Amino acid sequence: MSENLTIDETATRWSSADRGRMPLLVLLHGYGADEHDLFGLVPYLPEGIAVASVAAPLAPPWPMPGRSWYPIEGLDGRSPAAVTAAAEAVLRWLDTAVGDAPSVALLGFSQGAAVALQAMRLAPERLGAVAALSGYAAPGDLPDDEALTTLRPPVFWGRGTHDDVIPSALIDHTAQWLPSHSELSGRVYTGLTHSISEEELADVRLFLIKWVDGIATS
Repeated sequence: MSENLTIDETATRWSSADRGRMPLLVLLHGYGADEHDLFGLVPYLPEGIAVASVAAPLAPPWPMPGRSWYPIEGLDGRSPAAVTAAAEAVLRWLDTAVGDAPSVALLGFSQGAAVALQAMRLAPERLGAVAALSGYAAPGDLPDDEALTTLRPPVFWGRGTHDDVIPSALIDHTAQWLPSHSELSGRVYTGLTHSISEEELADVRLFLIKWVDGIATS
């Protein structure tokens, strides 16, 4: 695992070429997907924001298609260090992509959710909100974790009762960790598998509207 992963800026999909000074929402896809996967969510998101869907820096083992943020195979699969390396890549991408955006939020699915939460832990002052769907917070301690207990950034965590992809130990850890390190909202959706439902998207939209409204009043 390289400690200096690079996101391909040319692969990023933007919702608007004229993004100007709008709040920026960054979409982080899951394992085996790519920058096109979550872009279909744009019509469900609040108006008045720019949306960027980025491609993860790694390719999963053949024959799995798409991209990945970190390996999930082998003895070192899902390692916190690998999640951190991916989150650092996202933060480096933001260095050049944010422009004049008044606030940045991350929305991640599965692997992308883990990376979004890790980026929040690495640089909480840079993110206005995080929506983590069908994902988890990586185990282990990071230097800014203690500060998060005071800063309590807004986090939405959504998952399904029938999601058997994320190990239960990681779900249990996240359920214990997030309430003390964030202003947590979210929901467990009955019958939902490792996917996103329209019901969840409606809740995510309300969460993001609150983020946008908070920018206007800050």
